[in-house]
Amino acid sequence: MIPQELVKKIRRIQIRTSHKVDDLLAGQYHSAFKGRGIEFEEVRPYQVGDDVRAIDWNVTARSNQPYIKLFREERELTVFLLVDLSASQGLGTHYQTKRELVTEIGSTLAFSAIQNNDKVGLMLFTDGIEKTIPPRKGSKHVLRCIRELLYCQPMGQGTDLAAALTHLTRTVKRRSIVFVVSDFQDSDYEKSLRIAKRKHDIIPVVIGDQRELEMPSVGMIELKDSETGQVTQFDTASRRNRELFAARAKTQIAEQDNLFRRLKIEPIRIMTGQDYVDPIREYFHRRGEKK
Repeated sequence: MIPQELVKKIRRIQIRTSHKVDDLLAGQYHSAFKGRGIEFEEVRPYQVGDDVRAIDWNVTARSNQPYIKLFREERELTVFLLVDLSASQGLGTHYQTKRELVTEIGSTLAFSAIQNNDKVGLMLFTDGIEKTIPPRKGSKHVLRCIRELLYCQPMGQGTDLAAALTHLTRTVKRRSIVFVVSDFQDSDYEKSLRIAKRKHDIIPVVIGDQRELEMPSVGMIELKDSETGQVTQFDTASRRNRELFAARAKTQIAEQDNLFRRLKIEPIRIMTGQDYVDPIREYFHRRGEKK
């Protein structure tokens, strides 16, 4: 039995994200992700302005007037959301946690997919695979995915991107568009990402929070790693400490970007408290222009 408050929360997310899809992302998703090919649909009489290369010469010869072939895009695609639910997703200093942001992004991507008659699947992971929902169509299916994004209580605390990507490669047989929604606070996943990219269309959605980039001067504090439990004393009053903290964060981002660049993968970076629609829309637009 799902608590009534959770039902209301799912409904609120459905309304909010559906409106973003309808008002802001309409058409962008379709142009960004083409179908697997085109297939013949019918012939019709030639009209002025039609492409002469589409003329069906066999039908034209039989009818003594020009006819052209019409084709339609073989549209149906499979979209997989590979979502990180590790303990670090609990961080949030701008009115929402990273997990709340992940849920809204996942919901928006799922609704964009089903609006274009594509299938949506969900795989939740930490340092193990927490939950897998096979790809299906329809709003009821998306609501189930939203429920799991909200309600799933992961057994693991850490992050193992390599294991999640390997599991995806082994179990998802059909080529899919895979949005990897994570803060990517892990290492040694390049090989698994490279292998997954050969089979699937991989799109990293990198979630972050401003506190991971810079530390305010508030005196001596304890920093606890939410995934390992390790506690460190940190003097934020020290300007050098704050600068080292910021420099380390920039280095980590640069290393991620270099990895993605080597694999020819373009990430989408989104911060908590940020309107996530613009980065997604801009990505869809750039991708659509390359088609």
